Amino acid sequence: MVITSLDREPRFREEDLLMTFADLLTQRISQAAELYYRLILVVAPAGKGKTRLLKEVHKHTGAPLLNLNLELSRRMLDLTERRRVLQLPRLLSEIVDMSPSDVVLLDNTEILFDVMLKQDPLRLLQGISRNRIIVASWNGTIDNGYLTYAAPEHHEYRRYAVHDFLVVNLDSVPGR
Repeated sequence: MVITSLDREPRFREEDLLMTFADLLTQRISQAAELYYRLILVVAPAGKGKTRLLKEVHKHTGAPLLNLNLELSRRMLDLTERRRVLQLPRLLSEIVDMSPSDVVLLDNTEILFDVMLKQDPLRLLQGISRNRIIVASWNGTIDNGYLTYAAPEHHEYRRYAVHDFLVVNLDSVPGR
């Protein structure tokens, strides 16, 4: 930790924060093994380090790190809009089931929120987390016990009570 002389507020170095969150996420992975839904969401607005954290955990655990937007887009490319809506849950399961690992890291999950796909992103993630631990990035915030994605006026806006899954909130600093 570095303390600046101007404001006397502690300033955490980026690398220290990364390791702190990586340790926290590793703890959550251990906890998730005991849950009905073995889902852990890494929550923060875009550009706040979710991908970097997932890469660090991938490096230390060997758990596969998948770009969900890319994987699903490839599989849905030749499907009609209606078939995409119908096939997305199965395709998501196939992507995760291809991994022999008990833990799968999913980054770039924004495709699940596409209104044209008519899906409930959290329910999809919970569904695939029944048989293995899923760690998924979530572009959003947690406030007053609610998980959100997008702003309320945005067409992809979602809001969920925080329960039945674990969270690593990158907008909070552990130990403070």
